[in-house]
Amino acid sequence: KTLVFIASSAYLMPATAQNTAQESSACPAGWAMTDKQLQGEWVGSINHQSESVRLVLGPHPEWQGMVKGSVERAGSASSHPMVGDLNNGTITLEESADGTHITGTWLGEASPASCGQEIRGSFSASEDDAPQDFVIQKQP
Repeated sequence: KTLVFIASSAYLMPATAQNTAQESSACPAGWAMTDKQLQGEWVGSINHQSESVRLVLGPHPEWQGMVKGSVERAGSASSHPMVGDLNNGTITLEESADGTHITGTWLGEASPASCGQEIRGSFSASEDDAPQDFVIQKQP
């Protein structure tokens, strides 16, 4: 009985290791994020801010290759309009509290091996404020 248990355990171990390797593998060769991958719902946080953020982005109705949507902060009843784009791997998102002036700039890149499911970068409320790190994850 002991020999059968050891043999069956040894048989299962390589399969477990193989599954783990497949789950943690990098993005496909030649993968690059596209503006279409920016579309959808994103949830995350900005360092030194207690509330979480939720971004909802869709295709921009006027400018091809850009996104348009909104950003909401937990605990706030309001949302701000947001537009953005992807240029050479850099994601730029701009929000506006009044719909006219930029009141927040998000600059980031897709995290390595996330295949566009996580974006990390810096958020600035104004040119005078120190940038704060942010991370957002794509929601299913």
